[in-house]
Amino acid sequence: MNPSAKFWDKIAKRYSKQPVADEASYQEKLRVTRTYFRPDTEVLEFGCGTGSTAINHSPYVRHIHAIDISSKMIEIAQEKAGQGDVSNVSFEQSTIEAVSVPDQSLDAVLGLSILHLLENKEGAIEKVHRMLKPGGVFVTSTTCLGDSMKFFKLIAPIGKLFGLMPLLKVFTAGELLASLTDAGFEIDHQWQPGKGKAVFIVAKKAEQQQRMGATLEALAHQCDPDRKAHSIE
Repeated sequence: MNPSAKFWDKIAKRYSKQPVADEASYQEKLRVTRTYFRPDTEVLEFGCGTGSTAINHSPYVRHIHAIDISSKMIEIAQEKAGQGDVSNVSFEQSTIEAVSVPDQSLDAVLGLSILHLLENKEGAIEKVHRMLKPGGVFVTSTTCLGDSMKFFKLIAPIGKLFGLMPLLKVFTAGELLASLTDAGFEIDHQWQPGKGKAVFIVAKKAEQQQRMGATLEALAHQCDPDRKAHSIE
């Protein structure tokens, strides 16, 4: 079994009973995220934990496919969905590296409290970019330990070795932003509730196809202003 999966399986029940550390900030992140949703929105959430965020968002979208590396976390999430009679969220044990999603098929991807737990965040971000439709959004909330606790670079490997900590990567908010923009995202929203808090980002995939179409339409109209409107393929 993957060591990280084993770690999260072990603490799943205890984790599910813990209250949200900063309820006000959590509610604000939910609110901002929902401004990007529509009734027909298709969503993937990776690193969904015990499913609370996916379930909270479920009334605002068509469907959420929520995945997590821990089978125990997924079991708890499925129980929550069943108890709440939530039918438009599907839970699966998987990872962002393993999940199969067609390119340009999603309106939104959520990766909350997860990027710093990945071996290769750049690869994950690039995969998310491919999954999203033009104009789609990647919503992240990420602990950037490189800004406040750089010593974790020394502690994290030791904790992982003894099974006391999961895989933990240390990077700064600036490095995270660079990873997103290098992958082709535009930063549409950025917020940090306080020093040392997770950085909340909404990154948007550029609407290149739509913009090109609009530009061609405008040029055509300049050349022939009396022509009948038609769509440019």
